[in-house]
Amino acid sequence: MTHGEAPGRIRPPSVVGRLAKDRWMYIMLLPGILFFLVFKYGPMFGIMMAFQNYQPYLGFLKSAWVGVAHFKRLLTDPNFVMLFRNTFLLGIYNIVFYFPIPIVLSLMLNEVGGLKFKRTVQTMVYIPHFISWVVVAAITYMLFSVEGGIVNNILVSIGRPKVNPMLLPQWFKPMIILQLIWKESGWGTIIILAALAGVDPELYDAANADGAGRWRRLLHITLPSIRSTIVILLILRLCSFMEFSFEQVFLMINPVNRSAGEIFDTYVYSYGVVGGQYSYSAAVGLFRSVVSLALVLIANQTAKWSGEEAIF
Repeated sequence: MTHGEAPGRIRPPSVVGRLAKDRWMYIMLLPGILFFLVFKYGPMFGIMMAFQNYQPYLGFLKSAWVGVAHFKRLLTDPNFVMLFRNTFLLGIYNIVFYFPIPIVLSLMLNEVGGLKFKRTVQTMVYIPHFISWVVVAAITYMLFSVEGGIVNNILVSIGRPKVNPMLLPQWFKPMIILQLIWKESGWGTIIILAALAGVDPELYDAANADGAGRWRRLLHITLPSIRSTIVILLILRLCSFMEFSFEQVFLMINPVNRSAGEIFDTYVYSYGVVGGQYSYSAAVGLFRSVVSLALVLIANQTAKWSGEEAIF
């Protein structure tokens, strides 16, 4: 004990001591940290490309600076309104139609009594998540094929004409959302089910003693208990509001439905990867990211104002 130190006072552990104590937890976090450093923060160096006339043989340091010229080109592009509308509508449909499905599915699974049956259902709804979007697109084409497709065979059998949704622009967005619901709803239940597992069982026992039915327990115990989790998931969902799955849309788009299916991600691919206009495509991607960031900040602040738990 050093001079002047109060007797019996416990010295807090040093930083090295805390790291050594929890070393296995930090080792488990290391792959995730490296992933974000390499694939998320590292590429941010290339943002300067959006303000340059980037030439690969000159590199970042020698390419000419053009300021916001690429952003002006984007905002005056005749396709800008179509791109923004399609991307924004898919984001809205994602929030309105897809986001509640994992929550409802989790609540239904939580009410299942038989453990074996519950695990079987969980496994079945998880499986589509591991199927590639290429396979999902192939299944969709097979189902709606004019020649031998199951859907058109059913329509013919009931005396209805054949349809080809792949060639109908108005069917593009509903088909994309239905694919997303089928593939990702089961996987989205993991966090909700974990939150439901943390609800105090004594609350249900007390409600049962007071004669509350299932709906009252759901409305007054279950939903309020997982409300903060739902709010955080909603804010995280808004992070990708303007970044819909590129693979899914790219595989379903064609020259006929392009007016309803072209989004910023496919536009960046067309101009950046195929057309070689790296600076312009970087500006498009940066614009999309800034819009998503603004939505997240607004949603996070709104959650704080309403008294809910926010991300930051």
